[in-house]
Amino acid sequence: METPRVTIALINPKTVTNVGAVMRAAGCYRVDAVVYTGTRYDRAAKMQTDTKDRRQTIPLTGVDDLLAHIPANAKIVCVELAEGATALPDYQHPENAVYVFGPEDGTISQTLIDRADDVVYIPTVGCMNLAASVNVVLYDRLAKSDQDIASDLLICQSRDTNNRVKVR
Repeated sequence: METPRVTIALINPKTVTNVGAVMRAAGCYRVDAVVYTGTRYDRAAKMQTDTKDRRQTIPLTGVDDLLAHIPANAKIVCVELAEGATALPDYQHPENAVYVFGPEDGTISQTLIDRADDVVYIPTVGCMNLAASVNVVLYDRLAKSDQDIASDLLICQSRDTNNRVKVR
């Protein structure tokens, strides 16, 4: 059985803060790669918000053509407040997925929506922040997976050095 692969694709992200938070989420949820289009992030990248330095282990790559960088066997899943989209709680995630998120101040193009295998939305009142949306989608994927995530070992490996509390 093939190991599931997850890529996050950001369409012309506006802020380095959001990209840094996306990279942190990518590390927390075992994402394989993050790609982005556009030039705004490159101009803002002088600031560092990837506090766990995930760029050392997860590729963050600027691309001109997102569709040319879709891994083999991956399903394109656009995350967008689009009419006709599937609510995230009702969605069954594919094994291999490229999750596409639009810019903070825009939307995913109709061309890309039409090319997607699936379009999902997070059922909120109003739109969410880019990095928050990535976290919610990745958490939903993890929660619906068959990965063994309920263990003290995972807690001990994941918490920072200032946290040593226990439930008694």
